[in-house]
Amino acid sequence: MKKFTFKGVLDGFRQSVQPQATRQEQEIQEQLKADHFTLKKTFRHGFPYSPTSFAFDPVQKLLAIGDKSGYIRILGRPGVDAHAKHEGESECAVLFAQFLVNEGALVTVTADDTIHLWNIRQKTPRIVQSLKFQRERVTCIHLPVGSKWLYVGTEKGNIHVVQIDTFALSGYIINWNKAIEVVRTSHPGAVIALCDNPLDANKLLIAFECGLLVLWDLKAKCAELRWQAAEAVKSLAWHYEGKYFVSSHTDGSICSWPTKPQAKPQSQVCPHAKINKDGNAEKCKAIYKVDLKTSATGETFTIFSGGMPSEKGSKSNCITVMVGKATTVLEMEHAVCDFITLCENPWPCETQEPYAIAVLLQYDLVLIDLLTPGFPCFESPYPMDLHESPVTCCTYLTDCPSDLVPAFYSVGRTTTSKKSCFSEREWPISGGEWSPASCSYSEIVITGHQDGSLKFWDSGAGTLQILYKLKTAKMFEKPRSHVAHSHPESDNPLAVHLIFLCSESRRLCVAGAMGQVMLFKFRKVESTSEVLVLEIPILYENFDDIYGTSPECDFLTGHQVQKTESSDSDKMAECTLKVRFGAQRKPPGFQSQLVCLTTGPNRRNVQVTSLCISSSYGLMAYGTEYGLVIIDIIQKICLLSVACPDLYGAHDPYSRTPKSPKRIENKEEQSRSPSSDQKNVLSNKKRIKKTDLLIKLKNKLDGTFSRSRSSSMSSIDMSSSESVTCLAFIESYAKRNDILSLVPTLWIGTSFGSILTLFITMPERDVRKSQPVLITINGGPVVRLKGSITSMSFLDSYGSIIPYTFETWRDEKRDNKDRTPTKSSSRTSPTFTPTTANTISNTSVAGGIAGGASAGGAVGGAVGGGAAGGAASGVAAGGAAGGAAGGAAGGAASGSGATTGGGMSSSSASSSGISGSVSTGLETLTDRQYIVIASEKQTKVFDVANQCCINRIQLSEMDFAVKAETITMKDGSCLATYLSNGHLMVHSLPSLKLLLDTDFLPLMELSFQTKCKQGIVDPMLSIWGQQIIVHEDTTQISKIFCFSHKGHGLYMASPTEIQKFTISSEFCQFILEMMGELYTVHEMPEQPKEGFFKGLFGGGAKLLDREELFGEQSGKANRSVARHIPGPNLEQLGQRASTAASEISRAHQLAMERGDKLNLLEERAERMANTAQDFSGTAHQLMLKYKDKKWYQL
Repeated sequence: MKKFTFKGVLDGFRQSVQPQATRQEQEIQEQLKADHFTLKKTFRHGFPYSPTSFAFDPVQKLLAIGDKSGYIRILGRPGVDAHAKHEGESECAVLFAQFLVNEGALVTVTADDTIHLWNIRQKTPRIVQSLKFQRERVTCIHLPVGSKWLYVGTEKGNIHVVQIDTFALSGYIINWNKAIEVVRTSHPGAVIALCDNPLDANKLLIAFECGLLVLWDLKAKCAELRWQAAEAVKSLAWHYEGKYFVSSHTDGSICSWPTKPQAKPQSQVCPHAKINKDGNAEKCKAIYKVDLKTSATGETFTIFSGGMPSEKGSKSNCITVMVGKATTVLEMEHAVCDFITLCENPWPCETQEPYAIAVLLQYDLVLIDLLTPGFPCFESPYPMDLHESPVTCCTYLTDCPSDLVPAFYSVGRTTTSKKSCFSEREWPISGGEWSPASCSYSEIVITGHQDGSLKFWDSGAGTLQILYKLKTAKMFEKPRSHVAHSHPESDNPLAVHLIFLCSESRRLCVAGAMGQVMLFKFRKVESTSEVLVLEIPILYENFDDIYGTSPECDFLTGHQVQKTESSDSDKMAECTLKVRFGAQRKPPGFQSQLVCLTTGPNRRNVQVTSLCISSSYGLMAYGTEYGLVIIDIIQKICLLSVACPDLYGAHDPYSRTPKSPKRIENKEEQSRSPSSDQKNVLSNKKRIKKTDLLIKLKNKLDGTFSRSRSSSMSSIDMSSSESVTCLAFIESYAKRNDILSLVPTLWIGTSFGSILTLFITMPERDVRKSQPVLITINGGPVVRLKGSITSMSFLDSYGSIIPYTFETWRDEKRDNKDRTPTKSSSRTSPTFTPTTANTISNTSVAGGIAGGASAGGAVGGAVGGGAAGGAASGVAAGGAAGGAAGGAAGGAASGSGATTGGGMSSSSASSSGISGSVSTGLETLTDRQYIVIASEKQTKVFDVANQCCINRIQLSEMDFAVKAETITMKDGSCLATYLSNGHLMVHSLPSLKLLLDTDFLPLMELSFQTKCKQGIVDPMLSIWGQQIIVHEDTTQISKIFCFSHKGHGLYMASPTEIQKFTISSEFCQFILEMMGELYTVHEMPEQPKEGFFKGLFGGGAKLLDREELFGEQSGKANRSVARHIPGPNLEQLGQRASTAASEISRAHQLAMERGDKLNLLEERAERMANTAQDFSGTAHQLMLKYKDKKWYQL
């Protein structure tokens, strides 16, 4: 008989209590470490936002654009695209930019009056050194071709000279009081333009703000000629022969001035001035820039911007090209910022041979072909049209199938044929070198736009190329203009808010601004068919009362409801989008299958807050600011339309009581079916009766969280509704500790921090199109977190993400012959063993609203329960639809748990034919399943089988998560989170160990996406001078901030640019290989030499020794004028140089000492040799003396 001891009992108790934790720790071995993560911004795509400066290198064929934020973009051939930013005090607008032609360097001037020298000989441009002017504002710069001396004009009217190599200020200075006439008593103003004579570098032309033009003799240090224009000068340009120049003015005129002393210009023309009835010329706008270029045939091109008539309705954004007597006006789509004439010859003293004009617009870059008649535009290879319509959301996919990019490209090529208006010549900006880097996976970026369009981009190999464009506006009728301001979103009713793409089945879901949800299916061939429409109301008794204001409400208002008075209900109905009726031609690509129009109380449009689709189940679910909708995309019916309070069933943790019983009757009257073009006939409407309607939320609840972070904010009345913020289809466990059966499940996350589940019972595959899908409301939250739920993902027993199941896409054109059904593919973890039979014990809701659309646009509803009859949709000719209810005679408008009238309970077993699940009966931890739930304040890892939390983290009181996503890396899975304080954090899974926490991006830099464009100041935080953005704005920001697998991510850095980044250390090592080379070795065209006859009779180019003129002989510059700032690289180089110099000097000193010692040793050796030689000679003489003598003669 076994002897029982106290120790044995304790050991048995320990083994029974702790085996799961021990086995779990032994089971999941996390491979990710902190060394695997490095945060780095990679590639930037799009058009620079608010450009301010422009430069071109005619030899290297590179283009530089500076913007108001201090960024520099350098563009070459497709794939050569580098960006850099001025740091520190110079993080401001780039006023001027100019290349050192064929030198691999760039000079920029920022708004803080600092001149910077950039080195572009490496792939990433870097600042070498800077020079900050302290007493004067820089107004213009000029760097002659082949020169190392930069002319700098200032606001005070002075001209300074800067040596490019050393960035030292020369002692040579042109003071304004020496440039003007002696009799002049007023200041001439700032220096507007500088340019030297193309044939005589000793002559510098200066234009002052007042209209004074001065030709300065550099050697003589005096003004040779002066002219006074009648109007203020805007720009200057020399003719290549140097005999005359032209100036543009504020009155729209162009004046020609010979290099001779005369008071008036040789000619003055207003190219676009019209003569009125009185015989006077009409006023014109200023000509901001003029340029003169000459072709090889001798034709002179006069190119200028502006100068159009100032009358209303006239063209304003134009570039004018005058060749001889022909004048061509090129109208631009946006305001012209600057333009540059591209020429074959970089030297200004010869015919330049212009071949194109690069025009920098406010929102675009246009290149005009000057060699083709009609001056057509070049087709841009850059993604400059990213912001063609403002981007409202984006999606980033890095794990898509390899055949998806070619499929999009094939349909995009057929739908968007090349326009004939483009030039046939190649893109002229062809600088740099780039070879596409091979990548083992495809990258696709999908952008949703304000006009309802979607653009699909190939984002692989560090580029961004358009693949395909989808326009959803074609599905809807044009909205009425007189109700343009009756709804907050009516200005942009088609704007895309959410995108969900199942890349395997090629099904696309898109949610719009007015609550429209569109389902698309990819097809390679064109088709013609009608679009099915479902009008789906989310009904609840006394809707306003359940979301009434409460003084005790201190909740995170994830999505605040904009209340509308009952008198505005008619206006709201008018704002509803209307789908076009009749058969529509659908081009190859994504073709519309279904449109769901969701409305809330009083027919007001609702905002769609989450979106999800499961092609293997044939279901689509989307959450709104009021509730949840589930659509059967195979039978094209609505299965469930329910408000958030009903998702809890009888286990609602919040006390909801009605506030105003009298308003219930009014609401019931107002909720009648509208008599619009698209009618929704819901038979046997039944209102959900419920007594607890008012939310009373207290701080003691786990889900409570105040965004105001102040207890006094709880006294402010806030009307908040619980919205569905996150959805996920997954095969999960139905009951606690039941690891033998997996059932199709929909997991729901709400703005109150609740996690809810719905069980889905699928019919057999052969009757899938006729039998209803049963939806079971589980009731009660599974788990609750603080703050709104932002993401959910599932892990298997090895800590790997469980991918979604999908139905593989088939080419219908190929598969028309054999219609045999294929099994659904599943990318779930190999440790999972799904089951065949599931027992549903709770209340089931099937076919919540069955709908079918006809020419009348009617939708029918049906409710079926349990194993009784299925739901059928019927369409009547008059627009009404009849529904059949299983177990009941009538149909119901919506169903919700145990409270649904007419809903029937079911306890029968139903086979899950879609999932094809088979149970193995294993009782090991290989069947364990975890869910990673991230909210704005917390993250929890939840054991689904045991329904317990195994790990959790909580953010600080002042921070919240803007975006959180579970991603897959090479060695495992992790959770990436972008916080409101600008930090980016990475946690391992499932242990939630911190792997990376670094400062990344201030949230205020993304405030251009907010409604007020500058963020919103919290009234309580303004006391301490702090500023945050409230939830409505962070929700919009989260739509343009994406994490993706492989450690990649992107966000909209500006309204026109996408910035990509990575957190993968491995990928950071290959970034330089993917980038293009900016600088390539090119032979500089030889400078024209002065011919014999030109030198004899004059007219040839005269060289100037600027080194002798501006060098040390000019004296020392005033140190207070400018301060030299060595760049970070120059400082390091200087330190290395000084260290090397000290080492060299020390070695030299040692060598000198060693040399001295060697010299001393050599002298000693020489003395010893001389002494030995003397001794040898003496010995030899002594030997000779006594050689012939006998011994007795000694």
